[in-house]
Amino acid sequence: MPKRVEVGVVTSDKAAKSRRVEIPRLVQHKKYGKYLSRRTVCHVHDEKEESHAGDTVEIIECAPKSKLKRWSLVRVVKKSQVVDVAALRAASRRKADSAATIIAAAAPSHAESAESAAGEAASPESHSGSSHSDSDNEGGQS
Repeated sequence: MPKRVEVGVVTSDKAAKSRRVEIPRLVQHKKYGKYLSRRTVCHVHDEKEESHAGDTVEIIECAPKSKLKRWSLVRVVKKSQVVDVAALRAASRRKADSAATIIAAAAPSHAESAESAAGEAASPESHSGSSHSDSDNEGGQS
């Protein structure tokens, strides 16, 4: 009897040299005729650990290697194109933060002169106005 060869998708690669592969299939309902999606789960031995989650792989039947493993990896048909969104966002934030620090470091003289001019103009008015209003409030309450 020839060994079966199947193509499926790796759903778990957490264990060392072991992979969980799902093989999707369509089954027609006996009474209603509707096609239903079903899957076969195979535990696969991956000696070189060349496949990862999301990869499409070709597997072949073999002698039992453990309690669940009855399949061996033949080849990786297609590598997964999964993108780590969190890592991309963190990288773009780091890039934006570094650009902001470079811009801030390049033009500190302009910012300092604007702050000092604004501070000189605002300081006499704010002190006289605040002390005047404090004395009014205290006198009104007593």
